[in-house]
Amino acid sequence: MKKNFLICPICKTNSLKQITFHKTKVERCNRCHGIWFNRDELSKAVAEDDNFLEWLDIDLWKNKEGFKVSSSGKICPVCNKKLYQVDYNKSDIRVDICNSCHGVWLDKGEFKKIINHLENKVDAKNLSECFKDLIKQAEQIFTGPKELSSEVKDFIIVNKLLEYKFLSQHPIFTSLIANLPH
Repeated sequence: MKKNFLICPICKTNSLKQITFHKTKVERCNRCHGIWFNRDELSKAVAEDDNFLEWLDIDLWKNKEGFKVSSSGKICPVCNKKLYQVDYNKSDIRVDICNSCHGVWLDKGEFKKIINHLENKVDAKNLSECFKDLIKQAEQIFTGPKELSSEVKDFIIVNKLLEYKFLSQHPIFTSLIANLPH
């Protein structure tokens, strides 16, 4: 049963207020500045923050071997069940998740850590990995979990990323293209 007001998992007071965060409606604590994301809202906010990260899956439950789970001692503001702390993807990022409603609690500054981690992950990809991602995104146009238009958009983003990687790693082509007649 959803309550009319939400209790902050940190401050344990009725201090969560709805705000718009990167074009996504979320609840933020006025005291500790933690943010509550309902299911899929974190992915939407990340995509709004950086369009090149939109195609990445931010499903905290997808890759079970990529994270460690422990009790956080915090309570879900939506369903009043225990939150679990997740050390995600061998990074220093620790988020609190609800196994029941799949909401995510981020302490102050953790959203920026997630963005930095994802940007570094994309930057570290080589051409071969980008090409594999492009093929995966092409397959998902027909089989992916999102709407067709969203899957096509993801494909275009990864294609652009591959183009940037290629041109940055092979600057001779950049100068050749720049010297082509208009």
